[in-house]
Amino acid sequence: MADEVEMWRAALQQYLYDHSHQLPDVLDNLAISLVHRFQQRGVLSDLDEAVDLHRAALARRAATHPFRSNSLNGLAVALQLRFHQRGVQSDLDEAIKLHRDILALRQPGHPDRPMSLANLAHCLQDRCVRLNVLSDLDTAIELHQAALEICLPGHRLRPQLLHGLADSHLHRFQRGGVLLDLGEATRLNRAALELCRPGHPDRFGSLMNLANNLVVTSHERHVPPDLDEVVSLHRAALALCPIGHPHRMMSLNSLGASLGHRFRRGGDPSDLDETIELHRDALVLCPPDNPYRPGFLYNLANRLVDKFQQRNVLSDLDEAIEKHRAALALCPLGHPDRYASLKNLANSLRVRYEQRKILSDVDEEIELHRGALALCPLGHFDRSMALESLALSLQYRFKWQGQSSDMDEAFSFYAQLSQQSHLVSRLDICAAKSWIASAEQANHRSVLDAYQTALKFVDKHVAVLAPSSNHFDVVKKVVSSIAMDAFSCCVRHGALTHAVELVEQGRAVLWTQLARLRTPLDDLSASSAAGNTLAEEFKKVSSSLRKMFDAKEESPRIRQLTAQWDDVVSRIRQLPDFSRFLLPPLCSDLQKAAEHGPVIIVNGSKYSCDVLIVMRDRDPTHIPLDITLAEVSELSAEFQSLTRRVGSSDHQLETHKMVGMLRKLWACVVSPVVQALRGLIDPGSRIWWCPTADFTLLPLHAAGPYEKRRHNLSHFYVSSYTSTLAALIRARHHVSQDTSIQQFVAIGQGNPDGGKELRYVATELNLVEERVASFMSFTSLSGVDATVQGASDALSRAQWLHLACHGVPNRNQPFASSFAMRDGPFTIMDIIRSRMQNPEFAFLSACHTTVGDESSPDEAIHLAAAMQFSGFCSVVGSMWSVDDEVVREVVRAFYDALVEEGGEGRLDCGRAAVALHVGMKTLRKKIPLEQQIVFVHIGV
Repeated sequence: MADEVEMWRAALQQYLYDHSHQLPDVLDNLAISLVHRFQQRGVLSDLDEAVDLHRAALARRAATHPFRSNSLNGLAVALQLRFHQRGVQSDLDEAIKLHRDILALRQPGHPDRPMSLANLAHCLQDRCVRLNVLSDLDTAIELHQAALEICLPGHRLRPQLLHGLADSHLHRFQRGGVLLDLGEATRLNRAALELCRPGHPDRFGSLMNLANNLVVTSHERHVPPDLDEVVSLHRAALALCPIGHPHRMMSLNSLGASLGHRFRRGGDPSDLDETIELHRDALVLCPPDNPYRPGFLYNLANRLVDKFQQRNVLSDLDEAIEKHRAALALCPLGHPDRYASLKNLANSLRVRYEQRKILSDVDEEIELHRGALALCPLGHFDRSMALESLALSLQYRFKWQGQSSDMDEAFSFYAQLSQQSHLVSRLDICAAKSWIASAEQANHRSVLDAYQTALKFVDKHVAVLAPSSNHFDVVKKVVSSIAMDAFSCCVRHGALTHAVELVEQGRAVLWTQLARLRTPLDDLSASSAAGNTLAEEFKKVSSSLRKMFDAKEESPRIRQLTAQWDDVVSRIRQLPDFSRFLLPPLCSDLQKAAEHGPVIIVNGSKYSCDVLIVMRDRDPTHIPLDITLAEVSELSAEFQSLTRRVGSSDHQLETHKMVGMLRKLWACVVSPVVQALRGLIDPGSRIWWCPTADFTLLPLHAAGPYEKRRHNLSHFYVSSYTSTLAALIRARHHVSQDTSIQQFVAIGQGNPDGGKELRYVATELNLVEERVASFMSFTSLSGVDATVQGASDALSRAQWLHLACHGVPNRNQPFASSFAMRDGPFTIMDIIRSRMQNPEFAFLSACHTTVGDESSPDEAIHLAAAMQFSGFCSVVGSMWSVDDEVVREVVRAFYDALVEEGGEGRLDCGRAAVALHVGMKTLRKKIPLEQQIVFVHIGV
């Protein structure tokens, strides 16, 4: 490499003397050789000189010169490399502008256009990493895809382009958390490696890229075998780098890092010993002025800390701190690794303080975290983590020294989290959760602000995600139990209306997001000409987003539509009287849910279990419950286990156990509610249960003492359920005022694809027809006609629906829960996509139609909720398995009662809850207990 540089220097002297027209070519070639030497040796002066030489070459090439794009490209590449080393934003901005100029010169058909597309994509990705502009990543992915479309299979650039696209997907996953991006990155990297067989010049890079991808996959999915593959890939890469190979240093470090990950997951001491040896070898090969040396130093230092924590040899810890100090010394202000070096040194000093209790260590730790925070101004991607780390360090010092000023300052830093102005990431939400945990532990006055900030972050994070079931895992991780804990906190502080608002804000998040796309706009349209224009724009963008629901790829088009939707919502909020458009509702708005009876929120939190009774025209009534969340979870697990065994063992014993559980539910939860309701409403009134956490899995409607001369809940009130208060309000808005003839569709499938035969489906449909055909137009769909498409078509014209078939819950992927049709599953996603016309009532005569994801029941992703979301304002569903033979009696009793409740020749969906209540009473001694209580009513 040195010979090449000197050769071009000599050539430059010659051409300068001769004033040759080839001078620009020589300047570019010398610059390129300097860039190559920089990549081998890491001497920044080589890079500076290369930039100057490319500028000199470019100045000598006219705008129409055929090789002008070469000089532009060389300068752009050198500037991007220099940005990587020094982090000067102007270098990156100039590189992006130059790559755009190059693309303008390299029109479609130009042989270098694919590489120019990829180069611009890489720069935009770098800018997203620095400034957290997600639209840059979307554009980068679009550019990589365009390059791949040009370079079809067999093209020499295809492996490189696959890697570039994979890397962009990986970065987008790390910011958005969408597992689809992570899966796509892995697929693309595997495809690239498949093209790079042994002997291929890009095989080393392919091995490294796939290995790095799998590290992220392993961390996200906690799959130990992935780390074994990572280590194998890095060993294969190192085998391609014998002693003296320019990539050996990097390969040693990467293999060491992968073994370090595996040690931290599995704890094998041999992995730790080998990773330390590899990092030492990499450092030996890394010159003092190499830009990678800080990273190599703190990689070794972090593993030495691990070794100390495993073997308790203080010299290992001291060496780790020494290495971290050396790394920090190589990272002056402006260096891209300075933030990581400050954090790493701070963390190692914490470990030493825990051993030696030297006050100067914890003091220095805090100053280092202050330094890290100073590098993260408002809007910086890492600011939340920096605030959290500094707050935790100050709390730690308070624990040992007891200075109240440390606690005050710690919470002052937490309070700054609420000022975040950028797109919210999962890291921001984690920092807010840390604030919650600290405030709860210290009983700090900021605890309600902490919960509000966390829920605001969740709302912002989910709002920028395109509507898709693929985001369920994201939502599940970021939401966890925040809403229920916030409810408990508010109750403990006497803020009851606030409790209603916060628990509503943090539950059924995906349904809320989807419902925003179907918001009624009558008031907005009628408000003014500007309001009408914005209403039409909102409808158009929302319609486009709905059509793209569950798209197979998180495309830039979806991101663009989401940004447009966010913009029009922002403009609507600027209109008079619309400042709270689509913002989380206030308690006064939510109280509309109790217009026809109280809504009873039953909340489960690790801090307390409580009930709030929400009434239309008075403040909520609080009832503390004498049960812990752990006990609720245990009772729920027992009940789920029992209902899964129904009919498979001693029926009398099963009934006895079930009665015992219903008695406990009565004593601990429902009886105190009944006592409070007696002073609020009349006997026989309707009530709506709104359970949270594991309460959602318990049959609150069936609770009672189950003793002679004592009454169960059903004697006092008519029970319905709602997932949220907003869902009930939406359902009331959906109630049709249309007096035209209603369409009743009955769908029955007794012989589904691959499913067990249901012998009584035809009889059940006949029972329904006999009772309702005189009230409305009746259509029956069964046998070979009850297909997925047939069901979808039927839903599009049905105001009333009866569905008799197998219900198939998917407890891990709830959007895949389905009704079993003749040709396959009719899923929740199919239901959401169906176009309904004023739907009113649905009876779901199938198993498990109110069962969703076991680990996040508060999202309420189940078949009955999908029906309600799609417009059915009144739904009857099941909590567990229904008996095919017994269900005929349930259906007969329900429709008999509904017809009797109806009047003026018209059935009223608002009477469905009463009809179910009355019908079940007539069957009390005729069918088993678990079948008497399996069906529940949801909605109006």
